[in-house]
Order: sequence, then C-alpha cells, then structure tokens
Amino acid sequence: MHKTLATLALAGVSAAPLLAQAQPQPLTLDVTLKEYRGEGAYLAIYLTDADGQYQKTLWVAGKKAKYYRHLRDWSRGGGAQRAEYDGLTGASVGSGKNLTVEVELEPALLDAGYQIRIDSAVEDKRDNRAEVILPLTREPGAAAGSGYVDRASYRF
Repeated sequence: MHKTLATLALAGVSAAPLLAQAQPQPLTLDVTLKEYRGEGAYLAIYLTDADGQYQKTLWVAGKKAKYYRHLRDWSRGGGAQRAEYDGLTGASVGSGKNLTVEVELEPALLDAGYQIRIDSAVEDKRDNRAEVILPLTREPGAAAGSGYVDRASYRF
C-alpha cells in the first residue's frame, strides 16, 4: 500500500510540469495605428493555422457588427459569427492611437505554424485583408502593417 502511494506521489510530481505547460499562457498584443484622416478603424485580430485557415478570434475593435463584412479574411473564415467574437470586442481605434489586448493561448500553438493576423477597415476608405501576419512563436514578435496599422507586436 505504501509503495503504491509513493509511486502515485512520484507520478504526480513528475506530471506537474506537464500540467503547468498545458495551461493557457497570457499573451499581450499591442497595435499602433498610423496617422490617417477618417473614422476609427475596425480591426479583427485572429489566429490562423499554417495554411492561413481561420481558427479563432482573439479580439475585434469596433462594435457595430454591420461593418464586420469589411474585415474580409476574418469574416470569410467564420470569425464574424457572433459565437466567435462574443465578449471579444471593444471600441474602434482612432488614427495614431494604440490598442493593447491581453489574450490567453494554449502553449501547443506556439512554434506550430500558427499565425496572428489582423484585418483592418475604415469607413469610406480601403479595407486591408491580412494586413499584419505575425508567426506565433515562443519569442515575442513584431511586424509593420501595410495599411492603417503602423506596427503590431506581441509579448508574453
């Protein structure tokens, strides 16, 4: 009986690091917009697999769902379904402003080919599909945008 308890206790101790690794890891996303003329930008920040297929919404900046169709890659991938973004929205982001969002991701997604992508749109202006693509790795990442986003980065 004591041997069995000792074996179980050792198994529990050796499994503890594995369980700790499986816990979602907080990740902070920072997005800075360029100076531009016009309304606040709508941003869809989402996760794709290595093939660029939509996996999960991380954050949506802009609360009017009628404009989500302009965030084309995200909405086409399934992100614009209310169940995918419910509770993950905030105000649109103005010209030259910053957005900081904290999300939790499974450690198994790191260094596995996943990407953080950002689509952007501004009323009466050009829409930008996959404006930012950041490979999701264990090291912090950053990239410049090709439209309204000046710079996007993440850190743990």
